[in-house]
Amino acid sequence: MTDTEPRTSGTTDGATTTTTTTTTGAWAVLLPAERFEAERLVHHDLLELTGLSEAARPRPGDRVAVLVDEPLRLVALGRVALASSESREDPDDPQSDAVAGPLVVAYTRRVLDEPVPVDGPAPDGPVVALDPARWRSLADRLGPPPARSTWLVSLDLPIEAASRAEAVRIFWSYVQELGPRELPAFVSPYGDELAMQAFVLGVEANQDPEEDD
Repeated sequence: MTDTEPRTSGTTDGATTTTTTTTTGAWAVLLPAERFEAERLVHHDLLELTGLSEAARPRPGDRVAVLVDEPLRLVALGRVALASSESREDPDDPQSDAVAGPLVVAYTRRVLDEPVPVDGPAPDGPVVALDPARWRSLADRLGPPPARSTWLVSLDLPIEAASRAEAVRIFWSYVQELGPRELPAFVSPYGDELAMQAFVLGVEANQDPEEDD
């Protein structure tokens, strides 16, 4: 059975009892709409941000609130796993232009499917320092993590092939080419297959043409 449960202490922001809030900073990360959609389609443990200016310098362990705009909503919490640092555009050429390294955030809580509305103006950049009290007020809006359930997820495709092995190869080619943006995945609670529902683009999608008439 596949388990993607985050390995955290069970608290809202994934902090451990040995972590002190006085030694960590807080930041807001504003995702573009396209990146938010990509995060919703495929499960990721890490959020990697590139192309940031040197003005944004979070430190490992800093807390992060991940937001999306129009309207402004909270979609995840995390902690900085790797801070942005300067590197060379061409690692083999010490004279090449310096570029900012990636900022890597480890997710500790996601609400990608039910974002929480946020009051106030949007951050004025992709990564902006956040008052710790403001971060805590955002995190508190999420409440305790929901109970986890077991789901059956399937993907069925009719494949024409000369053998079973070839059919499997063609199947994976279709999966890689079309992915979650075009292929419907079918999900149902474990033990209740009659409650199966199709999902496309990360949301429920009706696959019964008779119901569309």
